[in-house]
Amino acid sequence: MARTMQGVNTSLTRLLGIRVPVVSAAMAFATSAKLAVEVSQAGGFGFLGAAFATPESLAQDLTAARASFPDLDQGAPLPIGLGFIGWLLDADEAKSKQLFDLALEHNVQALWLAFGVDLPRWLEYIRTAPAYARATHKPLIFVQATSLEEALAAVNEWKVDVVIAQGNEAGGHGGAAAPSTMVFLSELLAALPQEGAPPVLAAGGISNGTQAAAYLTAGAAGVVLGTRFALTPESPYPATNKAAIARARGADTVRTNALDWAWNIYSWPAWINGRGVRTRVVDDIEAGVDHKTVQERHAKAAAADDPGYLVTWCGQGASLVTDSKPAKEVVEELHAGIVHSLQRGNALLG
Repeated sequence: MARTMQGVNTSLTRLLGIRVPVVSAAMAFATSAKLAVEVSQAGGFGFLGAAFATPESLAQDLTAARASFPDLDQGAPLPIGLGFIGWLLDADEAKSKQLFDLALEHNVQALWLAFGVDLPRWLEYIRTAPAYARATHKPLIFVQATSLEEALAAVNEWKVDVVIAQGNEAGGHGGAAAPSTMVFLSELLAALPQEGAPPVLAAGGISNGTQAAAYLTAGAAGVVLGTRFALTPESPYPATNKAAIARARGADTVRTNALDWAWNIYSWPAWINGRGVRTRVVDDIEAGVDHKTVQERHAKAAAADDPGYLVTWCGQGASLVTDSKPAKEVVEELHAGIVHSLQRGNALLG
């Protein structure tokens, strides 16, 4: 279907050389090289979440990804992206530099950075590393912002290639005080010049082509989807978590620190928390149960595969995601939905 479907022309599709302005999010624990490849081969652009990768695992993933494009010249950019989390980069500088060097050596087309207290430090490393000088392709830099201030810094000071405006509806981690995706997108576009600004992507709560088209009409150059791609066979997200997403309604998700505390993780920047399915973990934290007890209960639930006390990250758009289908079909479905909605909107004129 996507091969014959009318293309969608935006600054993002021109920048990346793709036909569908759809990006799969760089989710930790819910992406794979196979998922990123399938999204890109279907006409969108796929990211692999590399935040918790080792140099060995990342090298294997990148080698496998390039082998999936047999007609790609060795020096050509590898048409997938890698995503990194700022505070994790800071936690292990030596390993983080190895990961970036691997990305540069493999000519990855794009790098995505988010959730850091000093992202410019890592942007400087990427742009000055010896591997960058040797690379036949200089990666495009995507930065995910959770506030207007951060987004404007990314554009005006950090000179990034693409800005992702992540709204409050987004699953996984994001800004605790972030506005809705539409409000954030509108604020950012109003603050940027009409000419010369980098593409702005909308992220948060998007699950279908109708929503994607609405954001494109509002001025976004593309959309980012996470939860929808977590529910694909190519995603390594565990079956219990996928089932929880399929059951969830929008009101079943909550933005909270409780889910991280159940994992014994306290290192996220102060302005960041996470959205996921509300379970007894959240109930216990809100009732004042101490964190150690919650962590022990979570460990037992994980061992028993009990969804009632597990952590399942997903966005408010989960209510629109009920079935699992291959990533290629998801992209094709999104493409068709975008084109149909844009054509329907055009019919309102005149």
